[in-house]
Amino acid sequence: MSKYEPLWNHLKENRSSTLKLTFEEIKTILGFDIDHSFLTYKKEADQFGYQVGKISLKEKHITFNRNTK
Repeated sequence: MSKYEPLWNHLKENRSSTLKLTFEEIKTILGFDIDHSFLTYKKEADQFGYQVGKISLKEKHITFNRNTK
């Protein structure tokens, strides 16, 4: 089980084509701050129907886009 699985399950339950989550919202979902390892794990989102789009360090949010396959 990935440490990011609660986030991926949250995405899976969402029906939006695009979902923007702040770092604080992600922290609430996961129970910890995201860190640099997120870049390694982000490919897992594909298994749950989403791809990681824009990661904005300045605005502190991540945009997730639903797969269209």
